[in-house]
Amino acid sequence: METAFESNPLIDRLPKHLKQFIKPQDYEDYTPINQAVWRYVMRKNVDYLSKVAHDSYLDGLKKTGLEVDNIPNMYGMNRILKEIGWAAVAVDGFIPPNAFMEFQAYNVLVIASDIRQLEHIEYTPAPDIIHEGAGHAPIIANPEYAEYLRRFGEIGCKAISSSRDYEMYEAIRLLSILKEAEGTPQEEIEAAEKQVDFLQNNMGELSEMARIRNLHWWTVEYGLIGSVENPKIYGAGLLSSIGESAWCMTDGVKKIPYDISAADQSFDITKPQPQLYVTPDFAHLSLVLEEFANTMALRTGGLSSVKKLIQSKALGTIELSTGLQISGVFTNVIEEEGKPVYIQTTGKTALSYREKELVGHGTQYHAEGFGSPIGKLKGINLAIEDMSPRDLRAYDIYEAETVTLEFEGNITVSGEIITGSRNLQGEIIIISFKNCTVKHNDTILFQPEWGTYDMAVGKKIISAFSGPADVNSFDMISHVPSSKTIKAKKSAEREELENLYNAVRQIREEKNAQITLKEAFASVTANHPNDWLLSVEIAELAHDKDADLLQKTLNHLESVKLRRPEIAHLISGGLELIFKGELV
Repeated sequence: METAFESNPLIDRLPKHLKQFIKPQDYEDYTPINQAVWRYVMRKNVDYLSKVAHDSYLDGLKKTGLEVDNIPNMYGMNRILKEIGWAAVAVDGFIPPNAFMEFQAYNVLVIASDIRQLEHIEYTPAPDIIHEGAGHAPIIANPEYAEYLRRFGEIGCKAISSSRDYEMYEAIRLLSILKEAEGTPQEEIEAAEKQVDFLQNNMGELSEMARIRNLHWWTVEYGLIGSVENPKIYGAGLLSSIGESAWCMTDGVKKIPYDISAADQSFDITKPQPQLYVTPDFAHLSLVLEEFANTMALRTGGLSSVKKLIQSKALGTIELSTGLQISGVFTNVIEEEGKPVYIQTTGKTALSYREKELVGHGTQYHAEGFGSPIGKLKGINLAIEDMSPRDLRAYDIYEAETVTLEFEGNITVSGEIITGSRNLQGEIIIISFKNCTVKHNDTILFQPEWGTYDMAVGKKIISAFSGPADVNSFDMISHVPSSKTIKAKKSAEREELENLYNAVRQIREEKNAQITLKEAFASVTANHPNDWLLSVEIAELAHDKDADLLQKTLNHLESVKLRRPEIAHLISGGLELIFKGELV
């Protein structure tokens, strides 16, 4: 299916570990009912959102090639998105937050290609093509917002997660799948809800990823723009929910000026939001993002950044003041007086410089882990990285010399220097030893029989972030979600109803249908009395053409309202679009 993505070269640039999440959009999988659901939501949205959405929304619908009557074909969308510097790919439901944000960093929109069931037409906790395609895509046609989204992805994918974050991702993914699936036993939903509630109440201190996801939720997904008194909608979650887009504009939802405090406001994906944040303009979003980024280990470095990586129990990277980057699973840091004096990884580790793996320092060579002192030599103001060749010679840091380097923090490295590696600026970044012993006080950290000791050079840790420095250093094509989306069940009754929806669609498109509109109405009322959307479509086509059929359809819909009061407002909403300015 690779050829299906040729319409946009941005997709070809994606690293392999992101391509593993892409799946083909099989357009033939969309049923006539799916198409009717898309059409209903889009007609309602365009009508309502033209009054309450940011101006970029309607402009973006045209620019991104989204049609009201048809679910978008992503390969067609890609040809149009290419004009504004973006692309779109299909995925299966929720993907891990780091991956989701990294796609954004590459200007690629992730679209869950499934579509909500008719029973969840107003809102679904599962990502779907209405949310992603009709919600996210139009707003990125605004260049200022698109750059915010790209920059958010670039920074967000470096955020360090906690070990609980991944559990939460899997729990929410499972709950969204079960809630969206047809006929899920209530006890299964309740068990999944219980797990999400438990994790939400036991996350501990929020990780960087949890906090930046909060910012993403309150802006990209559920953001308002303008003034608190007169806000407009730009968040995709609101733009794609016909229920919540109306509810959010009422006084029942508290409006708060957007600032960095939103990073600490958690959300519940399964319920309408009790409060929303209002940004004065798109530029303000970028200001808050930069303010948050300044608090991240990515920019602060130091002891706390290594501790965040250790707590994450996941692949991460620290960068030293020389530019040397160490990527692996960090398991220990020795600290003295609030500073890291020795760091340790366990398992496969790679050393890089400027995001490129150093030759000879990949995961095969550093298969068992990596440890190194951090900081200056004791009693010497000049750090090793700042020493000139003459300085290095003066301190016997020279090839074939046997030396004992005593670091601040009581770390000693004793052995025979084999060689050194330098960065482009000529600073020494690695010193390799043989017959080497490394100690912290009396504790042995490395002994001669373990082989060559490669010591990283750096007086301090300037950065730490999630993931490897060089994405090619590790095999990252390993993500297997614990749950998969559940397709709608097929039955003879469902197939008959789909055929009726298809016939009405053909009539609207003036194609040769197998039955007439009257026959379709007779069949749906006789065999599918609880279905409402097809009768709304029949009323639309009968309007101005068949007064008798129109009246029968309206009478039938009134009876459906009485039997199913929970969807009465949806029927009324559909009829309002037909009878604009008329008395029904």
